[in-house]
Amino acid sequence: MPFHVATGDVLGLLDVGTSKICCLILVPDRSYRTSEGAAPGYRVVGFGHQRSRGVKAGVVVDLDEAEQAVRAAVAQAERMAGVRLEEVIVGAACGRMRSTHFVAHADIASGYVRESDIKRLKAAGRAYAERDGRLLIYLDRLGWRIDGVPGIHDPKGMAGRRLSADLHAITADDAPLRNLVLLIERCYLSLTRAIPSPLASALAVTSEEERRLGITCLDIGGGMTSISVFADGRFIFADSVPVGGNHMTFDIARELRTPLAEAERIKALYGTLVAARSDEHEVITYPLAGEEEPTLHHTTKARLREILQPRMEGLLGLVRERLQRSNVMSYAGERVVLTGGASQLIGIGEFAANTLGRPVRLARPQPISGMAASSCSPAFATVIGLAAAAQLSRGCWSSFPEYPGTQESYLGRVGQWLRQSF
Repeated sequence: MPFHVATGDVLGLLDVGTSKICCLILVPDRSYRTSEGAAPGYRVVGFGHQRSRGVKAGVVVDLDEAEQAVRAAVAQAERMAGVRLEEVIVGAACGRMRSTHFVAHADIASGYVRESDIKRLKAAGRAYAERDGRLLIYLDRLGWRIDGVPGIHDPKGMAGRRLSADLHAITADDAPLRNLVLLIERCYLSLTRAIPSPLASALAVTSEEERRLGITCLDIGGGMTSISVFADGRFIFADSVPVGGNHMTFDIARELRTPLAEAERIKALYGTLVAARSDEHEVITYPLAGEEEPTLHHTTKARLREILQPRMEGLLGLVRERLQRSNVMSYAGERVVLTGGASQLIGIGEFAANTLGRPVRLARPQPISGMAASSCSPAFATVIGLAAAAQLSRGCWSSFPEYPGTQESYLGRVGQWLRQSF
């Protein structure tokens, strides 16, 4: 049944991942409130997902292939919702995301902080973040200072001579982001906002209390693992490691010399990181790749664990290195949350806790009104979290890229996008 809502009330969310492409369509539902981390005031009316094509580690590598997959996912969601999407919010995980912290200053000309002083400070922060040709995808204020005095909650109207703000910016290479914009435009959609995927997935699976106390979230996807860190309720760090569940599938296929589809099946059904005595005797049957006559070969669950463990150790080792290099470990608290499709591997929680030396919990996103609980698996954490991130951006100082919906040509819009620096 079609939903008769104003075009501006329809919220389109798109996650262009390495293993799948997901599209959610939401409309306002003021009578419903979800739990923490979900999307207050919205309900799902359309949901579509397709196997990803033309995307590698979050980067578009084949526009034609990726366009077909995005079109199919969007069309599936539109048919279910009975509405036509015109614009979307997309999760951004490409372009070698870099998280930086710095201080921006602005002189207070009138002696009292005005809105114009805050705008000048924000503009200075944007300019600094983009100084090396990088593109800004997120900017947030972590704290205010007036004349060097910290702990200011709201500086408006306060007296002083110099306003300062501790800022957190996330930037990315411009070419991968431009290709993402081009992909969306080729599907006859307008990209209104890009939100860092690590932020979105973390909002979907962590509570407000966890983020206040300090939490690290790892979203282990198909082609990459995203890292997000929260402290004192603030998003303070994001990064990504180009290793994910697909690499485990490739390892299985290479070691057992079996087709990729069969390797994925073996991983899903028998993959484990927990040692058990019965593993040596539990036999797995599979075909070899390239054989004209199908001949079944055998391995054991213990052998499969030996294939998976080194890859997971390497992935978690890279995560640990990124966190140590960022100097945010002392603020992040002790707990780690795992989500993403590959987090469903048996024994991964205990394995990660032993490797990282920190308590780990496995998490799935909270259901949004109108969305089946069975669809709220860890694999869909990013697209579900985009709704919470979109709501968050409307009520705080945080800044995301804005793409004005106009009738200009694609090149005209990209020109405006670059001139305005998002």
